[in-house]
Amino acid sequence: MKDIILRGGRVIDPATHTDEVRDIFIHGGRISSVEEVKVDAAQVIEAKGLVVAPGLIDIHVHLREPGQTSKETIETGSKAAARGGFTSIVCMPNTSPPIDNAGAVEFIKARVRDEAVVNIYPTGGITVGLEGEEMTQMGSLKRAGVVALTDDGRCVQNNEVMRRAIEYAKMFELPIMDHCQDYDLAGTGVVNEGVWSMKLGLSGWPAIAEEMIVARNCLLAEKIGWKIHCQHVSTAGSVRLLREARKRGIPIFGEVCPHHIALTDAAIQDFDTNTKINPPLRSEKDVAALLEGIADGTLSILASDHAPHCDYEKEVEFDDAPFGIIGLETELGLFLTLLVHKKIITLPDLISRYTTNPAQLLALPKGTLSAKAEADITIIDPDREWTVNKEESASKSRNTPFHGWKLKGKAVVTIVGGKVVFDDRA
Repeated sequence: MKDIILRGGRVIDPATHTDEVRDIFIHGGRISSVEEVKVDAAQVIEAKGLVVAPGLIDIHVHLREPGQTSKETIETGSKAAARGGFTSIVCMPNTSPPIDNAGAVEFIKARVRDEAVVNIYPTGGITVGLEGEEMTQMGSLKRAGVVALTDDGRCVQNNEVMRRAIEYAKMFELPIMDHCQDYDLAGTGVVNEGVWSMKLGLSGWPAIAEEMIVARNCLLAEKIGWKIHCQHVSTAGSVRLLREARKRGIPIFGEVCPHHIALTDAAIQDFDTNTKINPPLRSEKDVAALLEGIADGTLSILASDHAPHCDYEKEVEFDDAPFGIIGLETELGLFLTLLVHKKIITLPDLISRYTTNPAQLLALPKGTLSAKAEADITIIDPDREWTVNKEESASKSRNTPFHGWKLKGKAVVTIVGGKVVFDDRA
C-alpha cells in the first residue's frame, strides 16, 4: 500500500478539537507521522484550499441487497457513497428477506468483503420479519456484527414489545434506531396533512403520527436508560419533544435528512413521485423548526435515508408510488449549501454531525484523524459549485427531486483505509 501525503489542507477533526492548516501523512493504511512515511515515494495530494476531514459516516442507508438488487446493490450503493464523500455507511435491515438473524448478517458481511469500496456496517431487526411482534435473537445478532437494531421502514406499534426490546438491547449494548410512525394516526396518508393535501385531494399524513412515537421513545429512553435514535425527524413537534428530553439528560437522539429542510410540501403540487417520502415533506413551519433544532444541537446527526427505487416503480400515480429518494451523492452538497453557506451552523459543526456524533452513538471505531487511526478521510471543497445530474449517479436508481439543482460544496476525494476510492479534483 502506497504512502500518501495530503499537503496543505485545512484539517478539521472534531474528535481531537483540531482546526488548522497542516499536512496529513498516511502509512500502512493508517494516520501516521512524517517520520514513518517514505516521502520520496509517497503519493502527494495537494489539498491547499480544501478541507481534510475524518471519513464521513451515514447511519441511514438502504442498500436493497438481498432481494431487491434491481434497485441497488452493496457494490453500487458503496460506490455512490464514495462519490458522496462517505467512507462508512450503516445499512438498514428491510431487505428481502430482512436482516433479522445471524445468517443474514453474515451474508451482508461477505458481500461487503467482496464488493464494497467503503466500510458498511449492518443493522439487525428489532423484531422477527420486521413485523413488530416477536423480538429477534439480539445476542446472536450482536455476535454476528450488527451495530444497532431497527425495524426501519416499519415501526414497532406494540409499546410493550418495544419496551422489552429496548431492555434486551441495553443488555447487549445495541442502540435502537426507530422509524417513528403511528400507523393508526398516519392511516393511508401519502403526503403531509395540510393545505397541499387538501388542494390536491391526497390523503394526509399528520405530524402527530410521528410525534406520538417520538414521545413514546422519549419516555422509554428515560425509563430504561438506553439510547434510542429517532430517524428522519420531520416535524416541529418532534423537535420540541427531543429538545425537552435531551435537556433532562435522556439518551434520545434525532437525525435530519436533507430533503426535509430543502423542500416543503409545496413541492408535491406537480404530483412528482420523487417528492413522495416517508415521513413526508412538511410545512415551512416544520422546516424552520428543523433548522432551529440543527442550530441548537437538538438534532445532532445528519443522514440521507438513501432509498433507491426503479424508474418504473415511481412512474405511476402518486398514491401507488413507493416512498423514498436516493441521497448519498447529494446530501453533503445540500447540507453545505443550506446549513453552512447560510450560516445555520459552522463547517466544523457539520463535520461533527457526520463523524464524532454518529461514531459515538453506534460505538464505531471511526470518525477521527488521530494518530494510528484507520486512514478514512474525506476531502471537501466547500466552495465547489456543481449541478446535480442524476444520470451521472453511481446508484442503480435515479429517483431524486434534486436533478438540475445547483449546489455549493462537494466531496472531491474519498480515502478508505489508506486507499483512494474516489477522486474528483478539478
